[in-house]
Amino acid sequence: MSLTFECIPLTVEGVSLNLSTIHSLNSNPPIFFLHGFGSSKEDLADLKLQPTLKHQPTLKHHGFIAYDAPSCGHSASNNDSATDIPFLVATAEAFLARFNIDKFHLIGHSMGGLTALLLANQHPTRVLSFVDIKGNLAPEDCFLSRQIFMFPADDGDAFMEAFIERTRTSGSFASAMYASTLRVQVRAGAVRPIFESMVQLTDHGDLMDKFLALSCPRMFMFGEEMRGLSYLPLLEKEGVELADIVSAGHFPMYSNPIEMYRRISGFLDQCG
Repeated sequence: MSLTFECIPLTVEGVSLNLSTIHSLNSNPPIFFLHGFGSSKEDLADLKLQPTLKHQPTLKHHGFIAYDAPSCGHSASNNDSATDIPFLVATAEAFLARFNIDKFHLIGHSMGGLTALLLANQHPTRVLSFVDIKGNLAPEDCFLSRQIFMFPADDGDAFMEAFIERTRTSGSFASAMYASTLRVQVRAGAVRPIFESMVQLTDHGDLMDKFLALSCPRMFMFGEEMRGLSYLPLLEKEGVELADIVSAGHFPMYSNPIEMYRRISGFLDQCG
């Protein structure tokens, strides 16, 4: 099934958006993907190609739909400063309504994982399964977003340039490649509201309780660099499937996509 790219106009909370979308839909509930900060809707596009790989569980019966978040990638907004996490949740709700999608399998990475968690918490009966790819669950997860407070800058462009340089030279898996496109993937005016809201919600939003309260099948995916996360034993104890991706850090889709897709495929296959 081929992928369709199109731009969808939406108005969310009075903000005019033009969302750049990618989708391959059928009569079955689709996989709905929300990308991370500085990433894109195409991060999981190869998911539709995985059935062609030997020994992979079939995914051909699943649809797929994603978009570049407002003020990110190829999506436009007439108010970049409105782009915080609650606004991204509202955008996801409006997007699903625009495509008349009721039930869906949910996948979110990083910023998208946090957005997805709040979306699932508000609409638990609509989410058939949830793959959280290193989305925020505890204060220790704010290693990127907390930099808005650790390295304050009055000018958004100046902060962005310094953030890119710190990321590029961090030495983590895929960090240099990720940093190379940050300037074009996120408008500078959206960085502060996104990061500040991420930190606020992570520190005070009871995210772990929200995640553990979900009744749908859940997977938490992380790269081997994240094996020291303090809450992994709790997730396992509470029945969350853990997916430890070798040779990867915060961006398994860049460092080890084959293993990432294998784990997602197996999980969705079990979920039916």
